[in-house]
Amino acid sequence: MSYFTGFFSGLLGIMLSIIPVAILWQLLTGSLVFNMDVIGNFMGMINGIAGAGFVGLVTLVFIMYFLTCDRCGIPKDCKKK
Repeated sequence: MSYFTGFFSGLLGIMLSIIPVAILWQLLTGSLVFNMDVIGNFMGMINGIAGAGFVGLVTLVFIMYFLTCDRCGIPKDCKKK
């Protein structure tokens, strides 16, 4: 079980480190990264969450909790009780 947890946490860590680099690349060069519009997709996701009302707010809180606490394998300053 720890093998799968380690694999997926490492994969998520790589993905979360590629996203800022892809955004910077698209901002600086104006070209697409891996033939994807990273900024357009991100803005579409934010607009979709913002337009969903209460469900969007719950989704945003869940995403922020997932990314700020030690759920994705990247240690943060979350205090476990």
